[in-house]
Amino acid sequence: MTNKTLLVSGGAGFIGSNFIAYYLKENPNTTIVNLDKLTYAGKLSNLIEVENNKNYHFVAGDICDRTLVEKLFTTYKFSGVIHFAAESHVDNSITNPEAFISTNVLGTFTLLDVAKNHWMEAPNQVKKTCENNRFLHISTDEVYGTLGETGLFTEQTPYAPNSPYSASKASSDFIVRSYFHTFGMNVVTTNCSNNYGPKQHDEKLIPTIIRKAIQGENIPIYGDGKNIRDWLFVLDHCKGIALAFHTGKTGATYNIGGKNERNNVYIANTICEVLDEIAPKEKSYKELISFVKDRPGHDFRYAIDASKIEKDLGWKANENFETGIKKTIDWYLKKYVKA
Repeated sequence: MTNKTLLVSGGAGFIGSNFIAYYLKENPNTTIVNLDKLTYAGKLSNLIEVENNKNYHFVAGDICDRTLVEKLFTTYKFSGVIHFAAESHVDNSITNPEAFISTNVLGTFTLLDVAKNHWMEAPNQVKKTCENNRFLHISTDEVYGTLGETGLFTEQTPYAPNSPYSASKASSDFIVRSYFHTFGMNVVTTNCSNNYGPKQHDEKLIPTIIRKAIQGENIPIYGDGKNIRDWLFVLDHCKGIALAFHTGKTGATYNIGGKNERNNVYIANTICEVLDEIAPKEKSYKELISFVKDRPGHDFRYAIDASKIEKDLGWKANENFETGIKKTIDWYLKKYVKA
């Protein structure tokens, strides 16, 4: 994939910005064009380490803007698309589902359809020089619904989304799938578990716990705090995305998970224990943990079986939750505690 130009959508967000920095370091001959609408979740400050890289270009714009997307494909002749852009905060999908349908469904369709028209002559007929062009779609484990006490999501798990967010991501997954089966387009989809790490938006669970703790405010935990997620350190996810993009099988789906199932109370307690050690106060930070009314349709448990990407592509997570959370807390302390 050297000397290629890739379109990365949503590259100013949490996972996208981590991916761009990682990918440019690993692939110095690749050019990346980052198309981002810069909603509340996207920040150019997430990309400080690459903003002066000659192979990095930022374009402010909406993936639903077909005219803009067409223009970018014509100008840059992309050989690949890595599609992060999405509305992703479940609480927001409950209060404003329309934005999720627009970005996640229509936006994915727009990118995919423009890529198909630029790369293919006809169904199952790829243009010369476009034989290796690929569209990688990043999705979520939430499309599979919720799990009971046992079991894991696999690539064969039936879809059963429970929130407007996960329903919109499920829709986008199916659109990507259809472009493979109908047109023979070179697509790959990855479904990941909950990410955490540097640059995550302040609204998310782990940054919220860290921020509230160091500010001495109550740490809000939904319901009884027993909801379980499989936590994946963001850099491990970026490595999995790059592997799927480079060596994944056309038309395939790969689940990327950290094998780090933890419930929300454990997450809060662990963060407080680390803070008690490195930034102690008179009382333990744990005394700030409080329980708030649960959100509607809150899935009980997600957990991913990542054995397919481990076996087929040789991926493995380098961080467990306990090592990754220390790196994460260090980063947020620098952000929140001003010198």
